[in-house]
Amino acid sequence: MISKQSEPWRWHEELNNELYGIRKHLHQYPELSFQEENTQKYICACLERWGIPYQKMSDTGIVVDIWGEKGDGKHIALRADIDALPIEERSDVSFPSKNKGVMHACGHDGHTTILLGAINHLWKYKSKLSGLVRCIFQPGEEAEGAAKKMIADGVLKNPNIESVIALHLWPKLPFGSIGLKTEAVTAACDDFVIEIAGEGGHAARPHQSIDAIAIGVEVVHALKFITTKWCDPVDPAIIHVGRFDGGKANNIVADKVVIEGTIRTISSDVRKKMKDKFIELVSGITKQFGGDVKVDFFNGHPAVINDVGITKQVKESAEEIVGVTSVYDLEKPSMGADDFGYFSELIPSTYFRLGIKEEGKEIYDLHHPKFYFNKEIIPIGSKVLTNYAVNCLKTT
Repeated sequence: MISKQSEPWRWHEELNNELYGIRKHLHQYPELSFQEENTQKYICACLERWGIPYQKMSDTGIVVDIWGEKGDGKHIALRADIDALPIEERSDVSFPSKNKGVMHACGHDGHTTILLGAINHLWKYKSKLSGLVRCIFQPGEEAEGAAKKMIADGVLKNPNIESVIALHLWPKLPFGSIGLKTEAVTAACDDFVIEIAGEGGHAARPHQSIDAIAIGVEVVHALKFITTKWCDPVDPAIIHVGRFDGGKANNIVADKVVIEGTIRTISSDVRKKMKDKFIELVSGITKQFGGDVKVDFFNGHPAVINDVGITKQVKESAEEIVGVTSVYDLEKPSMGADDFGYFSELIPSTYFRLGIKEEGKEIYDLHHPKFYFNKEIIPIGSKVLTNYAVNCLKTT
């Protein structure tokens, strides 16, 4: 792996085995969103072993402030998510999850370890730096967006943080490579629950009933009209129905249907239009067929928008570590979501991909029960984060 970063720092290879052990422990003991008590304790124990002070915040979150000893400078932040998913692991690793039904299937054990590796080195070289690097271990990314809670609790204040970056392991890029793009990199994610009420009856006399299932089917079919005819075809939008629940028996007209799903959009204009049109369409169809409807619409994570200037800095720092040919410009955003969007809508931010795809090996996507990554990606990610922070805070 190419490494041309300039002084004032170097990577300490002797830390690698300790980082691999940290990742192994985190993978064996995953915890769900907002339940990361033992994960928090373990991260704190690592920091204490290294003599690095920290502060707990937002229940199971942790913040490490590393002040450069060369005086005033920029105030930047690095963020890693720490929570796991409600998935039963089916990977072939020798250290599978010991918490039944819970798994680090999105690489957050890697993100956490990578940030710890960067903290270890930034602390070692703080005498060479100016300003502040705030390192954020964030809980609850897979749930309702603990980033929003941490921001409300002041994670970007005292002092004001000027920029923040985060990485995500990515099985679609070559191992050890970096993927970057400006503007939108992930989608906004809004969820919905539709409850349609009809009037039950006997299947032999449908004219005496109001069939909630039939209405629900019409609604689901009509939702496609919003994305195909009411939205700009070059501005991505998705409406996905993931649950359709109704009916008790084959000869009973259902009096109730519950439909749940998610909406993904990139631009804020389409996001607002989507919500308005969605409620209008669902309500109109249900009433047209004689039913009643309740629509609960949940505004979720905003899109992650990468700042041009910060992305350029990350790119240059990454090129010094992995080489120019291993840094890719991503053409399209992902329609997945990340609550890092709450950071990016407030301050200049960059969210980038760290490739884990190995030649000749089967790779599984994020959230798959067989998801796995090679431990050797950890020091690469740590080096990129460290080099970016050093380049931002070093004195000339």
